[in-house]
Amino acid sequence: MDIRPLTGSLGAEIFGADIRDSSQFEKIHTAFAEHSVIILRGQSASPKDHLNFARRFGPINVNRFFKPIDGYPEIATVLKEKDQKEAVGEGWHTDHSYDQVPAMGSILHAIEMPPYGGDTLFVSMRAAYEALSDSMRRFLDGLTAVHSSRHVFGAAAQNSEAAKSGRLGNAEKATQDARHPVVITHPLSGHRGLFVNPVFTTYVEELSAEESSAILAMLYEHCKQPEFQCRVRWREGDITMWDNRATWHKAINDYHGFRRLMHRVTVEGVALT
Repeated sequence: MDIRPLTGSLGAEIFGADIRDSSQFEKIHTAFAEHSVIILRGQSASPKDHLNFARRFGPINVNRFFKPIDGYPEIATVLKEKDQKEAVGEGWHTDHSYDQVPAMGSILHAIEMPPYGGDTLFVSMRAAYEALSDSMRRFLDGLTAVHSSRHVFGAAAQNSEAAKSGRLGNAEKATQDARHPVVITHPLSGHRGLFVNPVFTTYVEELSAEESSAILAMLYEHCKQPEFQCRVRWREGDITMWDNRATWHKAINDYHGFRRLMHRVTVEGVALT
């Protein structure tokens, strides 16, 4: 097994691994803990193999809003047809931050890829936090942010192409609101990192509306710096896993006229402090 870091902040490619081989799991898990984003190249994995691999990390979190694949309700379909213009997940976000116990991570399998484009970008929230001044870190420690699914998956979003095409559904289930520290201690690594994101975070409780908007806007611009990022260029068969407690991610929608199909399994996490 060959593990090659992608950047100085996060991410690693793994060559020569097989997710079906349980004897390799400890080494894969160690790489995940160290790099936050791992790309397992060239996997020959069925939906059952995908689920078995995910369960080694923990219980499966069944997504409420994504269409599942036939016969496997635990696996979400992430799809953009060649004639569709909107990709799901184009904004910087952290999956399931709106849940009281956010998901640990997501495991995405590339089933059908365009000939070019369709990359995924990631940001290290540890690197972003550590690059803040001491004064700003002290100010943020102890603050609480509210996250919600309502404005993204609820009734207000039902005019989106993704909802109209059936890729997203169950708007009536978008009732989640959760409070999390703005700065968390990562439950796996023990490192401190930011836990706010532009899509699901709505406001900071201890601040006025104007102060909250200003602080969140500043943090979002700070986190988008390329020094904190890595980019995953997909090939069919690849499986990428990322840590939701340590990263942001976004889908790059630059492949109009081509189909892109992924299967995603999400793993349950723990309460954040």
